[in-house]
Amino acid sequence: MAAAQTIKVGCGEWGFRELDLPEHFRIARDLGFRTLEFGIGGGQAGRLPEEPSRPDIDDFRALARKHGVATPGCCLENDFTLPSPPAHAQMVERTLRQIRAARQCGASFVRLFAGFTPAAEMTESIWARMIDAFSQADQLCAELGLSIAVETHGRITMRDGAAHHEHTVSTEPAAARRLMGSLPWRIGVNYDPGNLKAVSPADRTYGLPLFSGRINYCHLKDWKRSGGGWVACAIGDDDLDYGALLPRVKFGGVHLIEYEPTEDVVDGIRRSLAYLERIGFAPELA
Repeated sequence: MAAAQTIKVGCGEWGFRELDLPEHFRIARDLGFRTLEFGIGGGQAGRLPEEPSRPDIDDFRALARKHGVATPGCCLENDFTLPSPPAHAQMVERTLRQIRAARQCGASFVRLFAGFTPAAEMTESIWARMIDAFSQADQLCAELGLSIAVETHGRITMRDGAAHHEHTVSTEPAAARRLMGSLPWRIGVNYDPGNLKAVSPADRTYGLPLFSGRINYCHLKDWKRSGGGWVACAIGDDDLDYGALLPRVKFGGVHLIEYEPTEDVVDGIRRSLAYLERIGFAPELA
């Protein structure tokens, strides 16, 4: 039998959104992880506030030291495709403030969204504002020693308990190619094949050719059908074949398990780790 291929694995944050931050760190430590993603803003109980204070940041860093867990990746709840120019300007200002806070918390990556305006509704004015916003964010990140990872994420509308995904500029192929060609070269991509499956289920490449060479961050999850929509699940719970996909993903960093359901998040993470072992990978908890 061939030796298992080692894969660096860390802990994503979204499934912990209903738990307080000390629980995030305790669970990650107890599962053996040494890397934990965190978030700022969005109004979730499990995230730092929109405008973290100095005590908020100090307490967060103390938790990381106490549990021996690093926090290199931070998610911000931005949308750079807002149709209103004044609302867009406010969004950019808030995002730049939060990037500074993320760095103070110890992050080396900020995970940003292009936005949630459907790809078909993008105008040239919105495109120009979006690219300018990323340019401003990238300039600040370069000064602070941070890198940006753009999330591959559609617009989600919840109906009857299921998530209905629509293409955005980070998922629709033509728009994604334009996005990759327009962004500053330092900006990379958070490759999330589960999200790309849910927005385009017929594409069994999971968008990889669109983003190969720009991947600097990676989430591991899946979605399964529920009526006319989708519900998030663990890798191995549905048909996304990570055994065939992962060897083609040119990414040597820490793959973050992003198990989204909150009711059984610890079990979902454990199922994900077990699945990696079943498909021939040896998870190195990083």
